[in-house]
Amino acid sequence: MSKRDVTDVYTEFGEKRLPPGQRETSRFPVLSKGGTPKWNKETWKFEVWGAVENPLTLSWEEFTDLPSETQVQDFHCVTGWSKLDCTWTGVTFPTLAEHAQVRDDATHVMFYGMDDYSTDLPLAECMRDEMLFTWEYEGEPLEPDHGGPLRVVMPHRYAYKGAKWVTGVEFLTEPERGYWEKRGYSQTANPWNEERYS
Repeated sequence: MSKRDVTDVYTEFGEKRLPPGQRETSRFPVLSKGGTPKWNKETWKFEVWGAVENPLTLSWEEFTDLPSETQVQDFHCVTGWSKLDCTWTGVTFPTLAEHAQVRDDATHVMFYGMDDYSTDLPLAECMRDEMLFTWEYEGEPLEPDHGGPLRVVMPHRYAYKGAKWVTGVEFLTEPERGYWEKRGYSQTANPWNEERYS
């Protein structure tokens, strides 16, 4: 499978690839709100609901059978580190949105994880091919501590906007606050503007 390099996405937001206040690391630190949840491939399901014409409930096989691609992205943590040139494989957000037939009145998206985590973004920020539901990192299944079996990644926002262990997406007609957003983190989370906190 060919790789699509999207590491130039920073040119939309700033002059430098490494956002201000970030330091580059070759490590991949593990940061989560709590412990790593267990999962069972036979009972796992992914749901899409809310302002859609076609609500979805997908098994692991059905989700991973959706059209997928491999991308090279940068990864920016709100705590101040960035890991460049990460290779992920998964389903783009627009692909999932097309299957769910998102309604015209949808404006925001809430992502939900197995650990009761939630995070929100405007729909316009999600409808990008760089917004990926990924199950592979560097050609291997995504490790549980890093959000496996499935997590959201995106190179244009801080990584707390990418839910680990994601199992659902709700399309909203008005904004709501997710787990960290309720605790003072930025709802916009643009690394090049250092939008870390509200």
